[in-house]
Amino acid sequence: MSKRKLPVLERAPRKPVELIQGSKVVRFVGVSLGGGKSDKACVAILEYYPENKKIFLSRLFEKIKSDEKISGDSKIHALIDQNNVDIAYVAFDTPWNLPACVTCQKVCPGAEVCKDPHIDWMWKHHNEKVSKKRPKKLFTPYTQRTIEMYLQTELEQPFHMHHAMGANSAPLLARASFLKKRLTAVDCIEVFPKLTLWRLGKSLNMMESQLTDHRAAFGGDESRAQFLQTLNDNDIAFIYTQDMKHMVENNHAFEAFLCGFTAFLKYKGLTEKKPKNFPKNEDWIEFPTQDLKLKDL
Repeated sequence: MSKRKLPVLERAPRKPVELIQGSKVVRFVGVSLGGGKSDKACVAILEYYPENKKIFLSRLFEKIKSDEKISGDSKIHALIDQNNVDIAYVAFDTPWNLPACVTCQKVCPGAEVCKDPHIDWMWKHHNEKVSKKRPKKLFTPYTQRTIEMYLQTELEQPFHMHHAMGANSAPLLARASFLKKRLTAVDCIEVFPKLTLWRLGKSLNMMESQLTDHRAAFGGDESRAQFLQTLNDNDIAFIYTQDMKHMVENNHAFEAFLCGFTAFLKYKGLTEKKPKNFPKNEDWIEFPTQDLKLKDL
């Protein structure tokens, strides 16, 4: 039986002239997901040339959606397959693993007496950090992971991720898990774009007010434009004018780029390592180091 050819938009590789001639390239794919029945998903392909020490946004695909015969998921896979040579990482903006308590096969004694490492960590965190707040809210280990609790209290300011199995994130987790099943030949990482933007912006000496509302319905486009312009002014990444315009107008395209850029930073060893006291089997997300010096890349 013949295979159906996926109708994915083809775009010829674009490269600044000085990078074309036989340079080694390392690719990073950023994926920002929306619901499976929406048209919000975006994919960004970034290319890094070690010999030239240059990173640039090679391709940007927006509003990937299903049609009558082909799913948006298959289109995302096709885009990754078209660019699968020398991919270092595929970076998603959503988790793909269920919280450990959902997949645990043991007879459950209840979170109050469970001795699994991640539950022990959650209790210690709750007793030391959360219990001091009012009103007190107990964690729910079947909806949230330790990483979400960690980011609320252990960085330079609180960062609030949606629970992996919360109402907003659960459908995206299911979609990311479905997509990742077929990505057997590449390493995948999870990214929290809001935190990446914060750390990158601070490295570029941007004002905090410019880094906290990139998703806002009013002012979000201005925040995205300010960050991209600062990135361009400091010669950090090469971005075509048309792609910059798309990322200003479309937050999912912007976050796909942030995911891909975080993958690049991980490749360079410039993302935070998992703390020693963090449960070994728990998910960790990739985000820039606090002392990042972007201008020295």
